[in-house]
Order: sequence, then C-alpha cells, then structure tokens
Amino acid sequence: MLKKLYLFLLFVAINTAAWAQQNLDIHFNALGFLDNREYKAFIPRSRTYSGTRLALDLGWNIDSVNRFVVGMNGIHEFGAKPYFLKVNPVAYYEYHGENWRFNAGMFPREGLLSDYPRSILNDTLRYYRPNVEGLLTRYTDEHFTETVWLDWVSRQTATDREQFLFGFSGKFKPSLSGMFYLSHYFMMLHDAGAEIADPNHPLGDNGAAQIKLGMNLTKLTGLDSLSIEAGGMMSLERMNRDIGFQNHAGFVAAAYFSYKRIALFDEFYAGQGQHVIYGDSYYLKKLYNRLDVIYTPFLFKNIKGQFVFSFHQSPAHLNDNQQAFRIVVDLGRKKLVNFN
Repeated sequence: MLKKLYLFLLFVAINTAAWAQQNLDIHFNALGFLDNREYKAFIPRSRTYSGTRLALDLGWNIDSVNRFVVGMNGIHEFGAKPYFLKVNPVAYYEYHGENWRFNAGMFPREGLLSDYPRSILNDTLRYYRPNVEGLLTRYTDEHFTETVWLDWVSRQTATDREQFLFGFSGKFKPSLSGMFYLSHYFMMLHDAGAEIADPNHPLGDNGAAQIKLGMNLTKLTGLDSLSIEAGGMMSLERMNRDIGFQNHAGFVAAAYFSYKRIALFDEFYAGQGQHVIYGDSYYLKKLYNRLDVIYTPFLFKNIKGQFVFSFHQSPAHLNDNQQAFRIVVDLGRKKLVNFN
C-alpha cells in the first residue's frame, strides 16, 4: 500500500511540474506591400501587387520544446471586394530542440523557406501563399543545416488535380572561422492529375535545383555584410510518364553588400532557358541579370520598412524595372497565461 502511495505521489509531482511549464502566448504579424512591376519582357507579369496581410495566432507551449499553434492569416488587396481576398488558417504542431526542428500542419513559410532563390520559388509567394501545408524538418549544428519539406497544393477530386511540392535545402560551412560555404536547393512540383483522367493534361513533374560555392568576406571589410557565390542550376520537367524528364542547365552567380541602411543584391544567370512553374519567369531567358538597390528607412525593434528598386536586364529588354515598398510589423510571441 505504501509503495502504491509513493508511486501516486511521484506521478502527481511529475505531472504538476510538467503543467507548471505550460503557458499560452499570442503572436501578431503584419505585412504591408506595394510592388509595381514594369516588365516589357513579360507583359502578363507587368502589374502592381498591393495590399496587406494580417496574421494572429495563439500558441500552447506544452514545455520548452513542444507547442501547438492555431490562428489565421488574411490578405486584403487594396481596392478589392470583399475586404479579405482570402483567409488562410494557421494550425500546426512544432518541436524545436537544440538541433532538430519539426513542423506538421499549416505553418508560416517565412523564416523556413524564404531563403530559396527566386529562380526556384518566386517572391510573390510571400504575398499569396504565406503558409506551408504539410511537413517540415530541419537539422542544424555548427557546420551544417539541412531542411526537408512537403507542401500540399491541391487535394485530388473528380475535377481538382493532386499537386504537392517537396524539396530540401542546406548549407555546409567546413570551418567556423573560415569564409567558404557550400549551399544547395531543390524543389519539385508533382502533378498527379484528377480522379477523372484528362488525356490533354496527364501526370507531370516540374522542379529545379541549385548548388553554389560561396564566400563570406564580411570579416575582411568594415561592412555589415559582403558575400559572393556562384554555381550551377538545373531544371527538370516531364509532361507525362512516357516522355521522361527534360533537363536544362545554366550558370548562376550572386553578390550581396550591405552597410547600415543601404544594401545591394545582384543575381546573374547564363545558360539554357529554365521553365520552373513556381520560379521567376525571367529564367526562361538564356541571359539575365537582376540588381536590387535596397534602402531601409524604418528599422526598429518590431518594425522594418524597406524600399527596393530592382533593375532587370535580359536580351532586347534592358530597361525592365520594379519598385517595391514593404513594411513588416512583428510583435513577437507575448506570454498571456502561465499554467501554475
């Protein structure tokens, strides 16, 4: 009897300690954007994207590494009716340990997949597809980071096609004090078709990969950041099972410079035209360069506002340009209730 009492008291103590670690928090994030694109090379893409995104969620922190989050993320495009063009639910489980991270559900892509090159995942995704719907896992240590993910795009019905994205990306830094690193990115869209087969639109796959060698030269300068990288890009596409994959390859290079509130980011491509459905259309060109001039006038603890002036050069179209202003307000996670 005494032994059972000890076991019961131990059980109560363990559960009481676990309950004492639990808390409820809240997170608010807002994105405002005005993005005007003057693209003579791609007239359908020559338009203005403008609006705001508001995201609010509640997090139940079970302990220091496990939590559940529920909320919403809605977009309003200026001048649109009804007010919210679309409201995306946010609902996911997250494990965040010392080296491992795991997400399952509908969770924000910002900060997880936002480092992908625009040639593979274009920059309008942050406006119109803010969430990943699926799974993501990441391993990180002093030298190595690798992220593997699955993002469901469309559930199969009699008329809707089964589509999902999957990919992986990572960076390897051989020496903590060295300047060299190796990065890679891969993404594939799998399109399995609808339940009622359409002979004009059979199964298809479309994706791309990049691998780049980079140098971080910041420590050799008085700048806030200076890095250059170069490597190769390949796209893969098949329109049905019988034809097989068609591959296109090219050379990519990029350079980034920042000092205080000014930054320059240049991207260059030369090679075969790349058709990547979720990538930037300019990579259909055999030669392309993009220069971003970035000015950050608003830089506070919870607010960041940037002007970005982009200059696109491709054969016969040297004057394409883009002007964007984006402001992000992120209040961080604020604790509401402690369960103790």
